[in-house]
Amino acid sequence: MGRGDLSDREWARLEPHLPKSLGRGGRWKDHRTVVNGILFRQRTGIPWRDLPPRFGNWKTVYERHRRWSADGTWDRILRYVLADADAEGRIDWSVVSVDSTVCRVHQHAAGARRRPARIPGRRGRPAHHRPDEGIGRSRGGLTTKIHLASDGGCRPLAVLVTPGQWGDAPQLIPVLDRIRVPRPAGGHPRTRPDHVCGDKAYSSRRNRRYLRRRQIRHTIPERRDQQANRLRRGSHGGRPTGFDRARYARRNEVERTVNALKGSRAVATRYDQRAYIFHGTVTLATIRLWLRP
Repeated sequence: MGRGDLSDREWARLEPHLPKSLGRGGRWKDHRTVVNGILFRQRTGIPWRDLPPRFGNWKTVYERHRRWSADGTWDRILRYVLADADAEGRIDWSVVSVDSTVCRVHQHAAGARRRPARIPGRRGRPAHHRPDEGIGRSRGGLTTKIHLASDGGCRPLAVLVTPGQWGDAPQLIPVLDRIRVPRPAGGHPRTRPDHVCGDKAYSSRRNRRYLRRRQIRHTIPERRDQQANRLRRGSHGGRPTGFDRARYARRNEVERTVNALKGSRAVATRYDQRAYIFHGTVTLATIRLWLRP
């Protein structure tokens, strides 16, 4: 086992959820070797062609990652891994924090062809296809933003990739809607945390109405301009929002989650041209965090 490869314990948690057949009687080969190759590239950020020979043909490793990113296999595996973790009581639902982080886009990730992406070997577009490819231009150049919700154990429950200049507040609802943890015993998956925590960037009437409608308690500080507007309207401005400093102090958990994700160089810097492939890269980094004891 090389440095960064899956341990026997991690492999035992992951193997039952990997696809068994390729379709039409075909079967995948060497799942563990190929997944270790994908993880090696994710951790080091090297070009696919420079993968060490111990992982086999680089194109096999790349094509499997591309295919599983396109057809949603990585997302399904993440749901299964989350279901196992929830059944073991390893998910801390008490406070789920939301935040975002900006990733610099490498020059090799820019310039994707202006044509619809296709699922390899199938009809239709990839699960997370974006016409803008999730790349935006800001003062720092080309950037991509990762929005995420993390549990109290500093592990992501849901991720979302957008262009770097997009704001945080409009993405709170899409991120929380992506939290779907299946229940092994059956029934509806769990989608509602006990408490949601976010910084001032998520303070908006729309977000607060959404959280109240879903009966989710939340700790989001009010911006100064919103406070001034509420006071100016007098009795029509409504009551001030509640704020729990002790719970808000736990917002560092999502920041630590971001640091753990960006420990993978292929996440900290985007090298993938297509947004759905980069989403698969971030999802795999999330899976790896949940596989660890």
